[in-house]
Amino acid sequence: MMKRIALAASLVLALAACQDDNLSRGSTRHLAPIPPATMALMSTKGMSKDDPILVRAYKKESELEVWKRGSNGKYALLKTYPVCRWSGQLGPKNREGDRQVPEGFYTVTPAQMNPNSNFYLSFDTGYPNAFDRSLGRNGGDIMVHGSCSSRGCFAMTDQNVAEIYAIAREALGAGQRGFQFQSYPFRMTAENLAKHRLDPNIAFWKNLKEGADAFEVTKDEVRVAVGRGRYEFNLDPDSASVVAQKRAQDEQEVAELVAKGEKPIKLVYNDGDTHESFRTALANVTGVTDSKLGYVSRIDGISSGPQVIALNDSAPQTRPEAPATALAFASMKEVPATQPESRAAVTQQTAPVAAAAAATASDETPFYKKMFGGVGDLFSTSAAQPVAETVQAAPAAPVAPVARMEPAAKAVPQKRAQAPSKVNVAAAD
Repeated sequence: MMKRIALAASLVLALAACQDDNLSRGSTRHLAPIPPATMALMSTKGMSKDDPILVRAYKKESELEVWKRGSNGKYALLKTYPVCRWSGQLGPKNREGDRQVPEGFYTVTPAQMNPNSNFYLSFDTGYPNAFDRSLGRNGGDIMVHGSCSSRGCFAMTDQNVAEIYAIAREALGAGQRGFQFQSYPFRMTAENLAKHRLDPNIAFWKNLKEGADAFEVTKDEVRVAVGRGRYEFNLDPDSASVVAQKRAQDEQEVAELVAKGEKPIKLVYNDGDTHESFRTALANVTGVTDSKLGYVSRIDGISSGPQVIALNDSAPQTRPEAPATALAFASMKEVPATQPESRAAVTQQTAPVAAAAAATASDETPFYKKMFGGVGDLFSTSAAQPVAETVQAAPAAPVAPVARMEPAAKAVPQKRAQAPSKVNVAAAD
């Protein structure tokens, strides 16, 4: 009987993983200061706690980056955090209950910060935005939160989400009206694009890459609009020229990788993934809770990573069947994946752009890769080196600008407001 009660309780937790019910009222954890080591890191990079922030997340690599605007007015990488858990498959979120983590460009306002989260601390990413609503996507309450359980969210450790929350709190408290949250299926490298070139989402991912390239070139918040069923990005002519050169070089690199034999693949996850630094720890969890990581959702399949399914360029493609991630799990039996992809640390490749295009490189070593004692060292911090900055190139032909669309703020924890009947669609001049 007790086992049945425990299983029922775990199923309830799994189903409600990202529904934040404000069960921690009266706590002061949201007032915790930014750790001294992170404050020191900001100082070495010419940043202060009051400077605006920007967040970027990558599902395949299970990493979340916090960027800060420095004294030169440009954003630079402050710190990279390992994601303890995300759910679903690569690809956008489409509907309530599909366990998908959204992909796209969102805005987090002060009203979306939740100091009374049931998952230690959290902030709402802002899904669905105007782009999602224009495609009829629904669902909500998609958070970055503590614990190691996800139902469409980026789940961090409690300590890491507390640090991220504190950094965001100080920036918003100093006057930033909202920070941009960029969510990607993977790092937008030529290698990843070559490998996933046959995925049904590739056109959408290339659209996301346009925004990623714009940020890489300008090191400024991407100005986003929605039009013609896609994201559109407003750039000045000089930046647009450099972005176009970068895109052309990346496409050439993709073509060269394909010509050299890079095979197209499909990654199929049991139900999302975890960062490589957590893999061993999660594989050793015998129940649904862990003393350091809290409640852990869907442990089955985490230890082996995704299945890597080889695709054929010359044959008609049939989409590989993914596990039914929208269903609550009925057992904790592990389902091993075959052909696991290498879990080696990812380093961002920065090839030179033709004819003096802009490029940036970082010698930042994420703090979790400096471990000596395994996962236990994830709960301490260490400083890293500043991000290197490089120059931009001469402009080419100007690109017509697109009007900026400001996303609407939504209150937390109150119920999300109804989407407007018409989508604000911006068109180029």
